[in-house]
Amino acid sequence: MELSNKYVITINREIGSGGKTVAKLLAQKLGVPFYDKAHLKTVEDEGLNEEKIESLKSKKRTWWPDLKKIVELGGGFAVSIYDNLPNFAVPEENDTDKKFQTEQEILKGIADAESCVVVGRCSFVTFKDHPNHLNIWIQSPMESRVERVMKKKGIASKAEAEKLINEVDELCDDYSKRHAGVSRYDPRNYDLVISMKDRTEEEAADLIIKYIG
Repeated sequence: MELSNKYVITINREIGSGGKTVAKLLAQKLGVPFYDKAHLKTVEDEGLNEEKIESLKSKKRTWWPDLKKIVELGGGFAVSIYDNLPNFAVPEENDTDKKFQTEQEILKGIADAESCVVVGRCSFVTFKDHPNHLNIWIQSPMESRVERVMKKKGIASKAEAEKLINEVDELCDDYSKRHAGVSRYDPRNYDLVISMKDRTEEEAADLIIKYIG
């Protein structure tokens, strides 16, 4: 991967591994935007779907910069996107498959317009054919994951935290298999696999930058 050209780095991770924090730190160090499920939801909540994206693409190939000027990512919308996209009716709630396709189109539009770091959302599949990408998997020992989840979720019992982790692991893998046709735990999906054992989030972010060279 070349940092001198437009690129996309995807980070998929186990719950409780600290992977999202690593992604944020990495984006800061590289000076590029960071996107995750919350950012995509901000856009989707205003009713943008696959059909509307196709309409935008037909008018301008790189439509994301214009939409990004309207969207205050992380802080909601400055104005409704429909103030600038007339004649679009807000759709009914999408089913899971349509929602996935919408997310994929949004992500592709983002990466087409700018370098970025993307967390989750089967992004390792979304960008597998991107000419300048790096797919990363971040994992951590169960004991560390349990401690992190207990602290973050305010869970008092280790057994309860581990139960939650196992449930989320299964749900995430089912999501990946349904929509991407592969297991998210298959290391062949990734260019780099990082264990967080005895490693801080800062060290992991620096390791990725060193790997890129």
